[in-house]
Amino acid sequence: MTTPRRFDLVLFGATGFTGGLVADYLARMSVQEKFSWALAGRNPGKLEAVKQRIAKVSGVIVPEIISADVDDATAMADLAASTTALITTVGPYWLYGEPLLKAAAEAGTHYVDLTGEPQFVHLMRGKYDAVARKTGARIVNSGGFESIPPDIAVLRAVNLLRERLGDSVFRQTDVVVMGGVEGGGQISGGTWHSAVEAMASARQWLGNRPRPLRDNVRAVKTPFLYEKNWQCWAMNMPTIDPEVVRHSARVRGDYGRTFAYGHFMAMKNPLLLAGLAAGIGGIFALAQFGPGKNWLLRQKLPGDGPDEAEREKGWFRMNVTAQAAGETVVCRLSGGDPGYGDTAKMLAEAGLCLALDKNLPEAAGVITPASAMGEALVPRLERAGLHFEVR
Repeated sequence: MTTPRRFDLVLFGATGFTGGLVADYLARMSVQEKFSWALAGRNPGKLEAVKQRIAKVSGVIVPEIISADVDDATAMADLAASTTALITTVGPYWLYGEPLLKAAAEAGTHYVDLTGEPQFVHLMRGKYDAVARKTGARIVNSGGFESIPPDIAVLRAVNLLRERLGDSVFRQTDVVVMGGVEGGGQISGGTWHSAVEAMASARQWLGNRPRPLRDNVRAVKTPFLYEKNWQCWAMNMPTIDPEVVRHSARVRGDYGRTFAYGHFMAMKNPLLLAGLAAGIGGIFALAQFGPGKNWLLRQKLPGDGPDEAEREKGWFRMNVTAQAAGETVVCRLSGGDPGYGDTAKMLAEAGLCLALDKNLPEAAGVITPASAMGEALVPRLERAGLHFEVR
């Protein structure tokens, strides 16, 4: 990316619930880092209201306003060309995400979103990975609670194993990692709609998804277990997270001779774990039929979300157990509200990392947080209030 850009960072979707939280966080960080930035979206009036709210922060660099709609290819191209990095919170990405991602890949502009929709990620990787590698763009999907905590916590655990074993030994070892998520919080209407749309299209996507690669990276398929290092019962969690972690291993190529990862939902009480699984299964079943899907979508409207008091009650722990050559590392990444408070912070810090940091891995394409930013993201997450510990 050699052409000077007008902005360091542009936030697309600041008028939505999560986008508003990201905008507020970026405003506070602009006091410290002094970056140039803008708010973009299709409604200038609503963007102006966000700008006026932000302008009240003492010492803030006030963002500019850019009017742009995802249905306008020229506007998307101009937006991407104006900035070093883009953050987008406009979902469901399966419906609205491709135009901006395409424009960023073609313009050599770094990009990060919040998607947890595997069908969108696989489609974008197939269509634009080669384009982004050619232009030098780092296109990062799943830059919030899905999937920064597992991806970065696993990277940290793997690097700790490497330090203990020595690099030459580590490169010849088979590495097995288990990740377990604990947490509590509420979701917004936008996230609810994204989840329902993803479930509704899951059968079609599963019939057309790419075949698993035959390489040195594989899945741990244990369905249910008790993990003594976490003191939790754990059930296989079929979200996008394990695919993100395993793709990081493929792109980076430094996770041992072979690498296996299993991703789990973790709880102290196995009965509660089973009940949650049944509830998710029921929602998935309803989403497969038009009337059921429409009923689900009406339960939460886009733009709705938990208030500040409710977000304060949210929390998460990302537990990781990594083993290789007789060594075991147990670590944890923990934080507050996973769905909104901390997701907004993670997304904002990822965007700032892509826009401002110089010590990033030599990687481009449609990639992952760990392969695009690596350990450079860790101090930014800690600044945002997330906590790493080796247990």
